[in-house]
Amino acid sequence: MPTDHGINSVADLESVLGEPFEEIKLKIRSDLDDIMQEFIADSPLVFVSTLDESGLPDISPKGDPAGFVQVDGNGDLLIPERPGNRLAMGFRNILENGRIGLIFVIPNQRETLRVKGRATLHADPNVLEEMTVNRKPALMYTRVTVEEAFFHCGKAMIRSKLWQPDKWGAGGAPPIARQFNAAIGGDEESEKNIQAEREKNYEEELY
Repeated sequence: MPTDHGINSVADLESVLGEPFEEIKLKIRSDLDDIMQEFIADSPLVFVSTLDESGLPDISPKGDPAGFVQVDGNGDLLIPERPGNRLAMGFRNILENGRIGLIFVIPNQRETLRVKGRATLHADPNVLEEMTVNRKPALMYTRVTVEEAFFHCGKAMIRSKLWQPDKWGAGGAPPIARQFNAAIGGDEESEKNIQAEREKNYEEELY
C-alpha cells in the first residue's frame, strides 16, 4: 500500500477488506425473484441514485404507501413521481445517461434490497391513474430495467440502531427552515414563520 495510506487499487482494497466469499457472489441476480418482489411490495421508501454526464452522483428519497413501486409483467420497476422541489436533478441525469441505483427500505427490517439498472421517464396516463394516491395521479414515472439485484445484509441498520426508538433522540429544529432563515439573516420569529409555511406545504401539496 502507498506510504500516503491511500487505497488506490483493487489489490489495496482487498488487502484491507479481504476478498468476497464466493457464496456471497451467488446472491447477485440479473432479475427480481419472488422474494425480492415481495420485499418491494412491502417497501414504502426507496433511495434513488443517478449520475450526470460528468460522473457527479445524485441521490433522492422516494416515498409513498408500501407497494407504491410497481413491478410490471416484464420485471421492470415503475416508480411514481409526486410534487417536489422541481429541481429534478435525478431526472435530468436519467435523460443524460439512464444509469440508476436503488435501495429499498422497510421499517423495522434490518436488510435492504439493492437494484441497479437502466432508467427511462414516462407519462402514460393509464399508468399514472393506476398510481393514484389521495385522488391524485402520479405526475410521471421512472421505468427501471433491472440488470443487477441483491439483498444487503443488516449490519448497517444494526450498527446505526435506526429502528430502535429509544436511540432516536429529540431530532432538533427542522434544518431547512434554519438554513433558509440563516441565508436571509432572519431572527427566531422569521424561522418559525418559514417552518409554518413548510408545514402548510407538506399538508396541502403532498400529492
